[in-house]
Amino acid sequence: MSTLAIEKEMTEPAAIRAWAERRMIYVELTDGRIIGFPASRFKLLANAPEEKLKEVAIRLNGFALRWESLDEDITVPGIVAGNFQLPFSE
Repeated sequence: MSTLAIEKEMTEPAAIRAWAERRMIYVELTDGRIIGFPASRFKLLANAPEEKLKEVAIRLNGFALRWESLDEDITVPGIVAGNFQLPFSE
């Protein structure tokens, strides 16, 4: 493993748990934070049924979220940085 990869793992928080509840996706991070975002911020998640949202899995050592049945992948560093596909709407 390269030094850069080790530094990234040590400095960027990764997911240790992820779940969906009432059209919100929540992620518990290695630094102790729990962050959440509305499913409506991503094209494929916006129209997905609640039961499909709950199928979220953690991949890539906690650096990605995966919805196999929706064929959707989202990076955890991207979520933490606030990089979403769609604008916030209520």
